[in-house]
Amino acid sequence: MAPKGGKAAAGAKDKGKGKAKGAADTEDKGSSSKVKGAQQINVRHILCEKHGKKEEALEKLKAGAKFDDVAREFSEDKARAGGALGWKKRGDLDPTFEAVAFELEASTTASPKYAEAKTGFGYHIIMVDGRK
Repeated sequence: MAPKGGKAAAGAKDKGKGKAKGAADTEDKGSSSKVKGAQQINVRHILCEKHGKKEEALEKLKAGAKFDDVAREFSEDKARAGGALGWKKRGDLDPTFEAVAFELEASTTASPKYAEAKTGFGYHIIMVDGRK
């Protein structure tokens, strides 16, 4: 996932896939309470081109694997640093990805609360480390 106007993960934007293509799938593992609004989030993701690979990654997470370990194993993003994208403010990310990410409450990689989104880059499993 690249910042808006930046280089896309694995060159996806160069292939004309920079725009969001689908609606967000918000299968949130967190509580159903509303998250306090934030202007910035410290976000991680697992990016998979294929739905099947994303499902494999989800199974590992559901089995209790750490988010950053699953990201290193499954994510097709060039960064591969445990899925870390760093601190992002509103407007920095793909709109579909951002809508899902800013709704998530902060959690830890050992006990992640995550949600899914489908964008032009592929299938994302999104987790937020911090909010401000």
